[in-house]
Amino acid sequence: MVLAQSRWIETLLSPLMVTLQVTPIVAIAPLILVYAPTPWIAQLICAFLVTFFPIMLNTLQGLKSADRNHADLLKTYSASSWQALVYLKLPSAHPGFFAGLKTASGLALVATVVGEFAAGQAGNNAGLAFRLLEAQYRLNMPRLFACLVLLAVLGAAMFYFTSILSSLALRHWHESERS
Repeated sequence: MVLAQSRWIETLLSPLMVTLQVTPIVAIAPLILVYAPTPWIAQLICAFLVTFFPIMLNTLQGLKSADRNHADLLKTYSASSWQALVYLKLPSAHPGFFAGLKTASGLALVATVVGEFAAGQAGNNAGLAFRLLEAQYRLNMPRLFACLVLLAVLGAAMFYFTSILSSLALRHWHESERS
């Protein structure tokens, strides 16, 4: 919301945001592991870095694409910038936010797997990514395919969950969710 309200803050932070977005998480994950207190916090940081930008960019686009005619109408009625944000810009950002959320749900799974690959975490707390690597190194193809299928099912479930959220939030007023 701050970026949509202030052009100079967006211009100031854009180089940092672009740099973080385009740097591959595979390259950053080992560095995050060094500085994170625990491997699971490193995985959360990886997931956050990968998922933040699609959500933020889509939401920012939605905030900026509020209908100009409606904005002019609010100015005519002497609405404050806060009222314009709450009553016009935030509702217009909802479709973009949910589109970013759908995209980020799959990317979160990818980032978590990458974080776990980099962590090399074994034992009772190991997740599917470690089991996938273990099966690969031992050439245990049934376990390898089982891990891949479980990851795919988990990713699909996350996508459908965010799709349901989007449909519930937008169904009564946005064209993208009307049947």
